[in-house]
Amino acid sequence: MADYRRSSDGRARRTGGGRNLTQRLLDELGVAIVTGAYEADAFPTEAAIAGGHGVSRSVTREAVKMLTAKGLVSARPRRGTSVQPAAAWNLFDPDVLRWLLERKFSVDLLQQFSQLRIAIEPAAAALAAVHHDRRDAEAIARGLAAMRAAEGGDGDPLEADIAFHVAILDASKNPFYAQFRPVIDTALRTSIRFTNTIKGRSASIADHAAVSAAIAARDAEGARAGMARIIGDVLDLIAAGGTAEGRVSRRSAG
Repeated sequence: MADYRRSSDGRARRTGGGRNLTQRLLDELGVAIVTGAYEADAFPTEAAIAGGHGVSRSVTREAVKMLTAKGLVSARPRRGTSVQPAAAWNLFDPDVLRWLLERKFSVDLLQQFSQLRIAIEPAAAALAAVHHDRRDAEAIARGLAAMRAAEGGDGDPLEADIAFHVAILDASKNPFYAQFRPVIDTALRTSIRFTNTIKGRSASIADHAAVSAAIAARDAEGARAGMARIIGDVLDLIAAGGTAEGRVSRRSAG
């Protein structure tokens, strides 16, 4: 459905789809919440949001409903809408994850993501070794081949790495692990950029190939150990990067 906004002459103008306006408003409000814009001030009313962002009340209402579903705000009768504490936010929601990582960069948050990965992905790799079928094996192989091609300059190394890890989650045949795909995708997009700036290269093809080979051979323990080694290396790099970042900060402060 189309939406309407008022132009400077006061006339209603038809805009693009209401869905796009809602998503844009959702992003603006979501980023504002996670960056602490409303820590000292009350969350604005529906009318204030609509007027301040130049959107309709229906778009505003939909965006606030989405924020409520994500745990960022709470609406109560006669008390209005208020921002929820961070502990109530749905950290597995892709939008919330993205907003968190788009705010001031946090090595601690990145480390926490990787700690979650090391609790999930080695177990998923072990399950993939047991339960994968032909299509799964082909998807994992495609991801590895794309990583090799990207290392030679043909393709995006980040997208290839994500495709490899996501294929393993799918191959686990565990729907709970498969639903971690947005978390792994978001964590990888941030951690790979960070760790690559430290080590000056892309992910270890040899380590990923070892996991792929273990899965193909239905070697569950080999797949588990190989994936733990990959993410353990990431955690080591994050720790090293955080230490270096701290030294730079202390020198700057001095």
